[in-house]
Amino acid sequence: MAADSSFDIVNKVDHQEVDNALNMAAKEVRTRFDFKGTGASIKWSGESIAMEADGEERVKAVLDVFKTMLVRRKVDLKSLSVGEPKLSGKTWHLVATMEAGISQENAKKISKLIRDEGPKGVRAQIQGDELRVFSKKRDDLQAVQKLIREADYDFAVQFANYR
Repeated sequence: MAADSSFDIVNKVDHQEVDNALNMAAKEVRTRFDFKGTGASIKWSGESIAMEADGEERVKAVLDVFKTMLVRRKVDLKSLSVGEPKLSGKTWHLVATMEAGISQENAKKISKLIRDEGPKGVRAQIQGDELRVFSKKRDDLQAVQKLIREADYDFAVQFANYR
């Protein structure tokens, strides 16, 4: 009797790559001509990323620069959660966070998709902020991975621990 094969569906963010992207964005904001004299900046604020500038459009431009750097560092933008720009005094502030882990409701969505549309004999089990998928056939697991990639959720997913 062959043992079950499995893989994990996760949402992990490489914080070193995010830090590299933030440093690259901060350097570009400091040196770009269109940001001169606008008080534009981007920096870590605890676990979140704080952006500020003296205009709403300028703070959104700082966010665009940061998103560009994340894409260059191959960080999925679906992991980025951005708030609304807020005016505080004369400065506009914008806060963004990087979300890791799959929430219970999103894990249930994926599990339901696997049950309804996936191959027979494939089981999914929620384990904290991950989802483990089991099957006796490796081909079925690859079919499930393809199914999940094509579903295109509004949150990032990666596949890990393929055994």
